[in-house]
Amino acid sequence: MSENPKKALNDHTALMKIEALLFAAPGLTSVEQLVQVTGLKKNEVEQALGEMKAHYSEMHGIRLQNVKGQFQLMTAPEFSNDIETFLGLEVTSRLTQAALEALAIIAYKQPTTRPEIDSIRGVNSDGVIKSLLSKGLIEELGRSDAPGRPFLYGTTPDFMQYFGLESMDQLPEIDFEALFSTESDAESEERKLLKD
Repeated sequence: MSENPKKALNDHTALMKIEALLFAAPGLTSVEQLVQVTGLKKNEVEQALGEMKAHYSEMHGIRLQNVKGQFQLMTAPEFSNDIETFLGLEVTSRLTQAALEALAIIAYKQPTTRPEIDSIRGVNSDGVIKSLLSKGLIEELGRSDAPGRPFLYGTTPDFMQYFGLESMDQLPEIDFEALFSTESDAESEERKLLKD
């Protein structure tokens, strides 16, 4: 038996409606918001989102990003350099090496404190932390029980969006000691010789 043309049209219309809503949305949109606006059932919205995600990842420069159960249309990460050049954002959108270091530590160790970040980086991170807070990439999660009760920091949904991540499981494995080692090979060899 052939597929009901009215049903197919409704499914296609639902996909187009969800796409239009996500395109117009200023940020992340939950499934519940889409259900409320479209009048579709939750499983229908979820199915449409799955179809859209597959469709966009095949031959398009747009992706459907899922951040903790909320969705947003975004450009494909592989075209980020072209987009930055086109929009003249090369200078303003890049993070400094210090900011990337601190952000990596926070992402992998969260929740973590500034003294812990300083210890791993080997330098004071006050300015970097303030910059990351102002960009909305990290947030204060409370205070530690350690002496002085320093703030605990963690990443935000904006961090996930900035790096095109759907979950923290997508972060590559990292060796902090090797990454932040300040000792040169010559210094290491000299220290080894002195021990012998």
